[in-house]
Amino acid sequence: MPLQNRVTPTGDIVATPHRGMFTGNRGIIHDPATRTLTRRWAGQAWLTCVCDFRGRRRVVMGGRSWTELFFLDEATALAAGHRPCFYCRRDDAVRFREAWERGNGVVRPSAREVDATLHRERLDGAAKRRHELPMPPDKLPDGAMLQEGAQIYLILQGRAQLWSHAGYREADHDFEGARLLTPPSTLRAMTAGYVPVLHPSAGAATT
Repeated sequence: MPLQNRVTPTGDIVATPHRGMFTGNRGIIHDPATRTLTRRWAGQAWLTCVCDFRGRRRVVMGGRSWTELFFLDEATALAAGHRPCFYCRRDDAVRFREAWERGNGVVRPSAREVDATLHRERLDGAAKRRHELPMPPDKLPDGAMLQEGAQIYLILQGRAQLWSHAGYREADHDFEGARLLTPPSTLRAMTAGYVPVLHPSAGAATT
């Protein structure tokens, strides 16, 4: 039976056999004896990490270090409120911080400052915060994610891609009533040049 460790763009953590392209964490949020979650986060640093780093191997939820979570791709992780890890994704994390700095008009923000801003933007109490769209959907940067009703969409080249645990497929949609899942500060970083890694199915859907 799959473990409850797959993160959706809404930030929920669900059980599914699909693993995705990235791992990451929100601190220690599991019980190693039962390999079940005890909470949704343990701090404000929500990270996105690579699945393969220096040949290291871990037993998922096997100990009392961080709880391994998984994401379809980086756009999914960013929508949920995560950011690149400075340890295993140093170059990406630096690029993200530089774009976040340009987009948000701040000077050399610390990781803690970025995390505090993201924590305010990703949560509405204990629930996921949805935001007003700052521009028409077809003008959003590649990798932005929206929700309308129960459906979640990626924007790529101004077109909608319907998200699922397995990947994307193209969808013809006008987004009436849609809300933004990607935190606004992250969206501004993407507008300022940060390009998230997307699942290959997203590119396939636009060809």
